[in-house]
Amino acid sequence: MTVGIVGLGLIGGSFAKAYGEHGEYKVLAYDISENAMQSAYDMKIIDGELNEKSIPECDLILIALYPDATIEYLRSNAPHIASHTMVIDCCGVKEYICDACFPIAREYGFTFVGGHPMAGRHFSGIEYSTKTMYNGASMVLVPEQLDDTETVERAKKLLSPIHFGKFTICDANRHDAMIAFTSQMAHVVSNAYVKSPTAKSHDGFSAGSYKDLTRVAWLNETMWTELFLENKEHLLTELDYFIKSLTEYRDAMENNDASTLKKLLAEGKKCKEEIDGLSE
Repeated sequence: MTVGIVGLGLIGGSFAKAYGEHGEYKVLAYDISENAMQSAYDMKIIDGELNEKSIPECDLILIALYPDATIEYLRSNAPHIASHTMVIDCCGVKEYICDACFPIAREYGFTFVGGHPMAGRHFSGIEYSTKTMYNGASMVLVPEQLDDTETVERAKKLLSPIHFGKFTICDANRHDAMIAFTSQMAHVVSNAYVKSPTAKSHDGFSAGSYKDLTRVAWLNETMWTELFLENKEHLLTELDYFIKSLTEYRDAMENNDASTLKKLLAEGKKCKEEIDGLSE
């Protein structure tokens, strides 16, 4: 089987390394960076270049680029993609991607499935990629039709060497609504939190809670700006709810309203218990 990988950063590089572990897979790749391509050759994780001549060989093409670049790559290279090929993207937003890519796939007669591997690391770049990064992780799949079990099963089979722990099948809207809460909000909050001038003198006064809350403040601002704006409706909904909740805590403290503050804290604790399945 031949796998094509577009983009050899952390995501694409980790896919290349995982497929490269299986001798029956031929891995072709493309990256705009000559250094990334050379690194992949030096690591012996790719067998050749993914280009107009080799694209038709692929059984699977994984696109690990920013959203706009993903759409542009698919639009430009769709004429070379064979009908037997399945294309899966790896972007953190799905409505924006799927609205553009499903019609392209229909026009040229191949299969496109929206994808989002729920795994990552603190740093980006092929040098930080690992063959085990996706082991046990969830892979979100967004088929054009939710009841298209044949396409979903085919995608699972093509991705089986990656050792995902589970596959989550949903439509693009549900994906984006959930990701706004589980991922994008965490990055916004963390990034805003460390802007306090107090952060500069935290050394010696911080422990696990500080580290947990600030871990994702260090981010790729170009990529996350694109992701936030492409999912702004869902993200603004979550931000508005969060700001409203914070205002309630602030008002209770400003008014020395201990009973309300205690109630708010208890509500949050109960929500966490319910989420973690700890409540009776």
